Order: sequence, then structure tokens, then C-alpha cells
Amino acid sequence: MRVIAGTYRSRPLQAPKGLATRPTSDRLRETLFNVIAMRVPGASFADLYAGSGAVGIEAISRGASEVHFAEKSTAAVAAIRGNLRTLGVPGGFSIELAGVAPLLKRLAGKPLDLIFLDPPYEDAEEYRKTLTLLGDASQELVNEDSLVIAEHTRKQPLLDRYGSLVRTRTLLQGDAALSFYKLAVDEPELPTLVE
Repeated sequence: MRVIAGTYRSRPLQAPKGLATRPTSDRLRETLFNVIAMRVPGASFADLYAGSGAVGIEAISRGASEVHFAEKSTAAVAAIRGNLRTLGVPGGFSIELAGVAPLLKRLAGKPLDLIFLDPPYEDAEEYRKTLTLLGDASQELVNEDSLVIAEHTRKQPLLDRYGSLVRTRTLLQGDAALSFYKLAVDEPELPTLVE
């Protein structure tokens, strides 16, 4: 596993030991960042269920202004910290050790530009809870410019809508899929013509 591009290009990354974490493959990360490349410089980015932190670190390498990692696993947090330390990343990041919900609660009212989530593939409830929370307009975690991307298995597709979030695109690669969500835009009512 390595950083694909940017400041830390080609530098190796370590994954947590054991089978509890399934890092996003280099190939899928490259596909993801090919799609969002123009949005990353200067962006606020959240890497939810961060695992090794490879996706968030890729965002840092490509110029994101701030990256928020959310991860509960002690081994994964150690891997994130180790990767950031080995790369010499000076700042511009935070790590939420209590997981996704506390991070999103802390960030409520401060919309993020890019949000990436990659829960364990088999945990459909985590996808539902997190995407529903992100789609809850009262939380103000996303705005019309925000993009939410969920990595999941193609065998278990996600819904087209979670609250105010609507799916705009799905990319398939091997057994994995990336679903892209944006805030639903209500169509303006057309004026009624009176004759």
C-alpha cells in the first residue's frame, strides 16, 4: 500500500495487523481520486471508518486543508498515527478515537467538502446510520457543494437516497463499488402563467 500522488507520492503506508481492517486498495483509491482530484486542494475532508488512514492521507498529500479521521480500533489508530509520523505530516488533521458519530456531532454546523466512508462491508447498519445522519439537514454536515462517497461491496448495493442525500453515480471495480451522494436540490416551482 502506498500514497498514489501529491506531496507524499509513492511513500509506503502500513495497515493495521490482523484481518479486522480491509484497506481500500491502491487501485480503488486511484479511481476515487481521479474522480475527485479537482475538489481536493483546499478541501475539508472526512475519512470515516479510516482503518489505516490511507484515503485521508491521500487527501492530505493532494492538498486538502484539513482531514478528520474517525476510527475506534486501537490497532487502526496506531497505524494512522504511525503513517502520519513516518510521512512527517506536520498538521492539518485530527483523529477521533471514539468513532464516527462523535466526530460528526463535533462537526455539526460546519459542512465538509468531501466525506468518505468505508465501514465493514457486512455492516449494513453502519452504512444506514452514517448516511442517514449525513443526510439529516438539521445536522448541517453537508451543503450543496459537498460530496459524500461510500465504498461498499457491489453485492450489497446502497439506497438511492438517505434523507437529503441522493446518489448521483456509482463506480464498480472488482468486488468493490463507490457510491457518490450529493444534497438533493429541490426543483424551483415554475410560475403559473395566467392568461
